[in-house]
Amino acid sequence: MNFSNSTTDKTERLKDRNTLASQWESIDWMQVQNEVNRLQTRIAKATVKGDKNKVKRLQYLLTHSFYAKAQAVKKVTSNKGKNTSGVDKKLWSTAASKMKAVLALTDKHYKAKPLRRVFIEKKGKNKKRPLGIPTMYDRAMQTLYALALEPVAETTGDTTSFGFRKGRSTKDACEQIFCVLARQCSPTWILEGDIKGCFDNINHGWLQQNIPMDKKVMKQFLKSGFIYEGNLFPTNTGSPQGGAISSLYANITLDGLEKLIQDKYHRNSKGKIENHYRAKTKVNLVRYADDFIITANTKEIAEELKETVSQFLENRGLTLSEEKTMITHIDDGFDFLGWTFRKFKGKLIVKPSKNSIKALTRKCATIILKEGKAASQSEIIRRLNQIIRGWTNYHRHVVASQTFSYINNTLYLLLQQWAKHRHPNKNKWWRLNKYWHEKNGKRWLFMTDEYSLINLRRIDIVRHPKLKISQNPFIDEEYFTKRKMKLASLIAARNGKEMLEPYERETLTYGS
Repeated sequence: MNFSNSTTDKTERLKDRNTLASQWESIDWMQVQNEVNRLQTRIAKATVKGDKNKVKRLQYLLTHSFYAKAQAVKKVTSNKGKNTSGVDKKLWSTAASKMKAVLALTDKHYKAKPLRRVFIEKKGKNKKRPLGIPTMYDRAMQTLYALALEPVAETTGDTTSFGFRKGRSTKDACEQIFCVLARQCSPTWILEGDIKGCFDNINHGWLQQNIPMDKKVMKQFLKSGFIYEGNLFPTNTGSPQGGAISSLYANITLDGLEKLIQDKYHRNSKGKIENHYRAKTKVNLVRYADDFIITANTKEIAEELKETVSQFLENRGLTLSEEKTMITHIDDGFDFLGWTFRKFKGKLIVKPSKNSIKALTRKCATIILKEGKAASQSEIIRRLNQIIRGWTNYHRHVVASQTFSYINNTLYLLLQQWAKHRHPNKNKWWRLNKYWHEKNGKRWLFMTDEYSLINLRRIDIVRHPKLKISQNPFIDEEYFTKRKMKLASLIAARNGKEMLEPYERETLTYGS
């Protein structure tokens, strides 16, 4: 046996790994971002002009660009799913493996591997949602082609669609609904729509005809199949949840609903949009992914809209969910994206929904009373702060002060139960003095030397700035940059020093 050759091979492989690692670490990510943004802007502008051939050429240029490939690999290796493998059980955890992946990404002879099928629980239900997990390579390919497709989707998409779009969020959808419903003369009937298994049932034929991207690569994404319990199953419909490009497919599939409504309810016989038609029917669409609401002036128009939407979806292989699609009056209120929209004596009030509040209190109760039985006070505060901070940041732009106060009281009662469980033979005042302390002249703060619990009563309500829905993030980048800075400065001004010293100032006060 030739040991010298074996040693030489190992040395060469080590050198190759070191070279690849140094190449990855030397990438200028600012330049990568700028180059990708430049091409995406050109694609968006060509789409606005309607130059399909130029769009196709620029998309090819982007998907074969080193910068786009590097960004695609970075995305899939830095998100939450970076430690979840596909059917090949491979992960890109080292700098060398990431650089090797960048150099290997190509559409030549590309064949997607089957998805790994897992099931995750639906929120607040006993049902489970199917999730398809692609391999790291397939995820990178999907992300790469999503970079080229996103500018087209943004330019041609419905202006009142807010889900899975750059520079848009649930809060923007909330503000849009508020603008539509807040006035005295606003519509009073709402069609709450939900599409049954949207991601799983989209018609592949419709996608192939209407999605502007490489058809061979797209077919690999759609027809890869999935493996469950060792068996291979085909994917004849839908775009699996878990795929990096699936949200784009779903958005493009549902785009066009806004135009359909405008053509039917807002245009005159000459094809022009007239305000008096809009005022008469008061039909407005707001959509977030596959959830949407459509306003109407009468219940009859809302019923008519339901039929119109059903026909629109049928061509795409989709149907409305009968149990979740309903028509409601604004005085009775409706839930959307975790908020309740309802008018009281003609005034629209937006609050965190009851289901959202229940989910938070249930989660906090689990942390405190079940998982925290043997945990330290610092560990419980740390975990609760993570949950509370995320939840309050989501809801702090609506009418939530009373809700925050209620949750504050609930947390205090739960923590009293926790302290009583730990010290059943001690009285209430002993437990209060052990876990609730005084600091900076304030008494009864649930805290340790390391952490202090967030006081929800001290969280200010910060109104979310209204988005100009006509703006495109790839063309009007300056607008979105200024808007982001404005929101950040607004929050900083409201919070003062609280942002710099969150653990010291965000405390749960006993009896306050």
